[in-house]
Amino acid sequence: MKVLVIGSGGREHAIAWKLSQNSNVEIVYCAPGNGATHLENKCKNINLNTIEELKNFAVEEKIDLTVVGPEEPLTKGITDVFKAEGLKIFGPSKEAAKLEGSKIYAKNFMKKYGVKTAEYEVFTDFDSASKYIKTCRYPVVIKADGLAAGKGVVICNNEDEALKVLQEFMLNNAFNGSGKRVVMEEFLEGVEASILSITDGEVILPFISAKDHKQIYDKNLGPNTGGMGVISPNPYCSEEVLESFKKDIMLPTLKGIQAEQLDYIGIIFFGIMITKNGVYNLEYNVRMGDPETQAVLPLMESDFLDLINCAINKELKNYNIQWKKAHSCCVVAASEGYPGSYEKGLPIEIQPLANSKVFGAGVSEKDSKLYTSGGRVLAVTSTGITLEEAIEKAYKDIKNISFKGIYYRKDIGTLY
Repeated sequence: MKVLVIGSGGREHAIAWKLSQNSNVEIVYCAPGNGATHLENKCKNINLNTIEELKNFAVEEKIDLTVVGPEEPLTKGITDVFKAEGLKIFGPSKEAAKLEGSKIYAKNFMKKYGVKTAEYEVFTDFDSASKYIKTCRYPVVIKADGLAAGKGVVICNNEDEALKVLQEFMLNNAFNGSGKRVVMEEFLEGVEASILSITDGEVILPFISAKDHKQIYDKNLGPNTGGMGVISPNPYCSEEVLESFKKDIMLPTLKGIQAEQLDYIGIIFFGIMITKNGVYNLEYNVRMGDPETQAVLPLMESDFLDLINCAINKELKNYNIQWKKAHSCCVVAASEGYPGSYEKGLPIEIQPLANSKVFGAGVSEKDSKLYTSGGRVLAVTSTGITLEEAIEKAYKDIKNISFKGIYYRKDIGTLY
């Protein structure tokens, strides 16, 4: 069986690694992949990026299944293009991907179908938005409507901060049009949780919960990043929280998907906030999270390929996902200077690791040697019977990895 995984990050490395464990899989093509996927068992990188190139490759090579890692090709309609060619692909349609591609669409969807979420207002011009910030309650959350590489959400504590963000988003065009329209919503105080899920459009099956650590420095200080580490399961996701999530968020979302007749077969990722007033949905993602995937998939006992095929065949109602009775800790190693500017092309040394799996992200390869090529370079994931054991293993093994300026948080898994 031939599988194509689209994307180049740590998430895609983890997906390819998990799919390769199925004995029927002969080869996993990673497009374009990274330096670490190049060295992964059964994996082969192919330097293809456009939807047309990927579709032609899938036709010519008779690819049995394509799995889409990042959100951008989904929002551009890659699923629709592949299906029109009779190709099997895992991911929502272009219309369904608007749940991530447009914050305004997502918030209006939540409101229409009773998904519990923060109160919000939508603004399509700078003048009306700048008037609103003079009278709104602070803190206020400002979100760019479109895709912004994880940088389109800012918490503002006062009018001056809000004005600067609006100028950057709406006037300075920081995100190539994605910030021309904004959502401003009430600030919710609590603890965030990531719940990746899979849907066939008839049921949604939630995965084990996860807790991302977004800020660059220990004690959750400094600017937000794409994620500096994850633990799974999330200690704050009690049975009560999960029941509230299903009742107030997951099931109304499914109702909306069905009512809108969205072609949604793929991953739906719920970013939720656990507050004293209940559980709220912050956002939808229409793909696996990064680095959540690197923490969650190592805990999945079930075969990931079988699970995906069940979704494509609309048979999830008969599937019971099995999870290891364990915890995971994923620690991200970043380039010095990230999330600002940083040096690339630095050699990476990896000594044998006793207890962990390394997932490459911002990594290139030449002559079987690895070099840094991005801000988040790689992730080290360990599992243990207890969370403490998983944390201890991950931090012990990450010391066996080195490159100039390597930086990682020392407190992943600490609950503040």
